[in-house]
Amino acid sequence: MSRYRKPLPHTALDYIDARAAVESLAPGAWSTLPYTARIHAENLVRRADADSAEAGLRQIIERRRERDFPWYPARVVCHDILGQTALVDLAGLRDAIAQQGGDPAAVNPVVPVQLIVDHSLAVECGGADPQAFAKNRAIEDRRNEDRFHFIEWTRKAFSNVDVIPAGNGIMHQINLEKMSPVVMVQDGLAFPDTCVGTDSHTPHVDALGVIAVGVGGLEAENVMLGRACWMRLPEMVGVQLCGQRPPGTTATDLALALTEFLRAQKVVGAYVEFAGPGAESLSIGDRATISNMCPEYGATAALFAIDAQTLDYLRLTDRSPQQIQTVEAYAKAAGLWHTDLAQAQYDRVLHFDLSRLVRNLAGPSHPHRRLPTSDLVARGIAGTEALAQARAQEAQGLLPEGAVIIAAITSCTNTSNPRNVIAAGLLARRARRLGLVSKPWVKTSLAPGSKAVALYLEEAGLLADLEALGFGIVGFACTTCNGMSGALAPEIQREITERQLFTTAVLSGNRNFDGRIHPSAQQAFLASPPLVVAYAIAGTIRFDIERDVLGVAQGRDIRLQDLWPSDAEIDAVVESAVKPAHYRAVYQPMFARAVDAGPPVSPQFDWRPQSTYIRRPPYWDTEGVGALAATPRTLQGLRPLALLPDNITTDHLSPSNAILPDSAAGEYLRRMGLPEEDFNSYATHRGDHLTALRATFANPTLRNEMVREPDGTVRAGAWARVEPEGRVLRMWEAIETYLNRRQPLIIVAGADYGQGSSRDWAAKGVRLAGVECVVAEGFERIHRTNLIGMGVLPLAFHPGTTRLTLGLDGSETYSVDGALAPGAELTLVVTRRDGAALRVPVRCRLDTAEELSVYQAGGVLQRFAQDFLAEKQGAPA
Repeated sequence: MSRYRKPLPHTALDYIDARAAVESLAPGAWSTLPYTARIHAENLVRRADADSAEAGLRQIIERRRERDFPWYPARVVCHDILGQTALVDLAGLRDAIAQQGGDPAAVNPVVPVQLIVDHSLAVECGGADPQAFAKNRAIEDRRNEDRFHFIEWTRKAFSNVDVIPAGNGIMHQINLEKMSPVVMVQDGLAFPDTCVGTDSHTPHVDALGVIAVGVGGLEAENVMLGRACWMRLPEMVGVQLCGQRPPGTTATDLALALTEFLRAQKVVGAYVEFAGPGAESLSIGDRATISNMCPEYGATAALFAIDAQTLDYLRLTDRSPQQIQTVEAYAKAAGLWHTDLAQAQYDRVLHFDLSRLVRNLAGPSHPHRRLPTSDLVARGIAGTEALAQARAQEAQGLLPEGAVIIAAITSCTNTSNPRNVIAAGLLARRARRLGLVSKPWVKTSLAPGSKAVALYLEEAGLLADLEALGFGIVGFACTTCNGMSGALAPEIQREITERQLFTTAVLSGNRNFDGRIHPSAQQAFLASPPLVVAYAIAGTIRFDIERDVLGVAQGRDIRLQDLWPSDAEIDAVVESAVKPAHYRAVYQPMFARAVDAGPPVSPQFDWRPQSTYIRRPPYWDTEGVGALAATPRTLQGLRPLALLPDNITTDHLSPSNAILPDSAAGEYLRRMGLPEEDFNSYATHRGDHLTALRATFANPTLRNEMVREPDGTVRAGAWARVEPEGRVLRMWEAIETYLNRRQPLIIVAGADYGQGSSRDWAAKGVRLAGVECVVAEGFERIHRTNLIGMGVLPLAFHPGTTRLTLGLDGSETYSVDGALAPGAELTLVVTRRDGAALRVPVRCRLDTAEELSVYQAGGVLQRFAQDFLAEKQGAPA
């Protein structure tokens, strides 16, 4: 490294000249490298040994993808669900190390870990209640006392762990507004900030030119413990943005249009880099909305190069002058300034014209299913007859068909963009002045990802207008976007149930999968914040939001165009009301507390036996539910737990929403003495495997093709068929039956298995249930690595082969033959009920030598424990 360490101009710092390292191997190559490649080249030169660095640089220069190279992220960011479960795993690892004679206090994250408690607040009190924030926070603290006790212990027990407690904001928005320095400084050396995060939307901060990718909790644990992420050079796709966004459209409209476009262009797994005059015109808030949607178009990262907009944003959010100077100096010296990329060569270049934008929704059910607001009638969602029926029902005092039961301004996707939030406030102001109100059955809420949002809304005088329409602040957390929308009013819930009414949700989030937002909202639509307010006034999805009449004021019909603020009006309020002082007031005290660790605690956690939130993980146990050490993998004689269709999401595998009393988890919590009002969500209980295992496949929209109705249709819900007797049971009862038999299991699935959030319990649940292997037509990137991290073997059918072409019905047994190796061809032996055997070629989706090593050890934690103890035993006395 010292060979390439040089003084950084205009500073007292040094930097690693990756350009010189690349040019020494291939003169003239540096100018052709995309932004992504330059960041990884610097990381290799600075962190890898000489041989790995040279091999990796040659892979980058020659655009070869047959070998792996290491990447050492500088930070790990976590939310409290996956972050907590990762730290529960580390606490369990400390116990396992202690039991084998090691020092538990020596087990610590090697890289800085920042944990933000943002996923546990449910909107039990909607925004129409002036005390909503205080009430919701009190409920959150009461329900999560066990979890917060554990999180506070981790803050004190582990070195290198900072905690931002509940009530302060969303991890991605805090990362954007404060935590990311863009350029880090350590021991006098400047280098790019890079991070992994335990959430799919970690690329939010890619808007600042920071490579930040979402990983599962298990992969995050791997990074925490000092291991490299081994990766192959990703496809690097350039997206040239041209034109200007038309008046009346928002960054949300652009993000939803790009999501549809990029999904269609098949950028899954790629690193996407945005450039061009259209990109230069976008603020960091606009860019962040686009980068945040990265998982929805399937990319791994969504980057914007560092430019003047970056520096302006750092000033706005109160970064120090010295930090801003360092970012500019480093970006220009290291070839990361946007003008240095003019000759960059990409695997593909796509073009997108901003001037063709229209107002958009996305949905139902899929965030990449763009729905122009002008097409609601053509799509059959709205219409004169449907609206007339809805209004007639409303006149009778009934909930209308297609009722919008939830309208939520939520998610860092949009609330980190001041322009979007202020547009909503201005629309609410006009509606209020005209006497328009939200419909009484709509549960409205405003949940910003940062307290700075509340300050600039107050500065602009817009918070009162939002509150008047029911959009008071209910919390500073993910809330509805994460499925934590809370209970509906009892009378609303009762009417929906009794009438079996079709209802919807409209939210400014990033996910709208079936069953995610609320069990009673059959469909959900993504929208910009001002459109969320408009739908709260409309009250039904059958409303043609661009054309129908929202109300009458002074004898005049009021439509959306009468409420929508002009771009000039929005920009003027942003300019006058959004100030560095707001960010200073929020973040100075927040991070002053984060570094105050308090008195020392025991290095081993004192587990509470009756807790349903935090329990010592069973990975090293030989007895009890989920005891992995008692059931070594054989890949022989596997029974299918489920045959699943395409597009199975991690919400299907491990739902995050409210726990219903008649569910397996609900029945367990009742037996443990928990009152029903404190059941909380599935997500919050993932630190306790006894609760979380009962949530595996508990989504009511799951369709296990092994369970069919008399007419042959697949039954919806958490059902399984136990073989060989063919008995249909609830999914948990089937899992329990198989666990008692010590029967190894397999899952057979279609395309895109494991879409959605980077949810490690979607892998943990199936492994603890006894699943040894998942064979599918294709896997989502993060979920595949999570499966490997739990010791589950992912196998892929060859193109053209599916569970359907093979005629599988779930009565078969399965075995895997062949020598495991990265990308090897193996044989899935399918033995039918009549004894006939079918040999099906499949590809091993252990893609790298590192993944093979993790799998063979039994998982990430087992691998670390083995290496840790071997290192200590081999160390000199």
